[in-house]
Amino acid sequence: MSLVITHTEIFKLAIAMEPFVIATEVSTVAQNTFIRIHTSDGTVGMGECSAFPMLTGETLATCFEVGKDLAGILIGKNPLEIDARLADLDAYIARNATIKSAFDMALHDIAAKQAGLPLYQFLGGKRKRIVTDLTIGIDEPAKMAASATAFVARGVKTIKVKLGKDFTSDVERIRLIREAVGPDIALRADANQGWDPTTALEVLKAIAPYGIEFCEQPMHHRYDAQLPALRTASPIKIMADESVCDHHDAIRVISAGGCDYVNIKLAKSGGIREAIRIADSAQALQTPCMIGGMLESRLALTAKVHLALSHANIIFYDLDTCLLGQLEDPVVGGAEYHGFELQVSDGPGLNADIHPEFLSRCASAIV
Repeated sequence: MSLVITHTEIFKLAIAMEPFVIATEVSTVAQNTFIRIHTSDGTVGMGECSAFPMLTGETLATCFEVGKDLAGILIGKNPLEIDARLADLDAYIARNATIKSAFDMALHDIAAKQAGLPLYQFLGGKRKRIVTDLTIGIDEPAKMAASATAFVARGVKTIKVKLGKDFTSDVERIRLIREAVGPDIALRADANQGWDPTTALEVLKAIAPYGIEFCEQPMHHRYDAQLPALRTASPIKIMADESVCDHHDAIRVISAGGCDYVNIKLAKSGGIREAIRIADSAQALQTPCMIGGMLESRLALTAKVHLALSHANIIFYDLDTCLLGQLEDPVVGGAEYHGFELQVSDGPGLNADIHPEFLSRCASAIV
């Protein structure tokens, strides 16, 4: 008898956190959804997603409700037929990439466990060193500079700076941070779509003397047609984030000359399968990628580390979400931080779960 899905547990995995400010949103709770897909032989696949309403249009509530529908669709079907199962979800509802990414993750976890392999090996990867940057949320420039100083004291080598509010303050943020950390710390900027095209070029020219490795998503994706001109005029390399949600976007933006790099996030792409397609498409067009995320716990972080290990074209790592003020770590097993280096075990699949005591406090459903 073939392996089939028997039922799925769905949990609202809301994790309280210190306020984290970007150009489009202030987060005080990680709006995460956790699922466990159960199969007929007792194998259980774990998946998690993190909703960011201003970026993806999904919330904790929508992920939970749509997740119940998706779980019902999968009952009685073979989880090892990953493409077919994801096609089932797409046939039911368009978009909703965030909650679909949790199901994609759980299906890959089941497949790797069935193969007796850690996920990165199941995906054809091998070990490499993965060191994350650390992000400073938007605040008063002097406070951000003080945070940068504290980061360096902790051993951080690469700092990502959230920008996107206004020209004068953004330039001052970068100036004070560079003065605080000195010349040897790598700085990255992320505007989260916060600037219009004119302001984007002005800010990029103004902060270029401070040695910025790249700038993520300087403009709203509605301005994608103007990205090639901005990239040509900018003294700083451009990384596409919100402009690239799937491999079709990657091909479109890169082929138009709109970016130097692409940021891959599971919550945008719908999961591991499409993330690999983005990385493959970008590699074919000689465009390196970064793996990033929303506000996932260490469970989804584990999947992102495995994905990074599986693809040579993923060379930048923005895997600091669990270090950004989450007030509780509910994960058992999974990826571990050693300073700012991330490591995973060679246990089967993700080799991670959520602590039962934490789950007992979460709203849940079984489908």
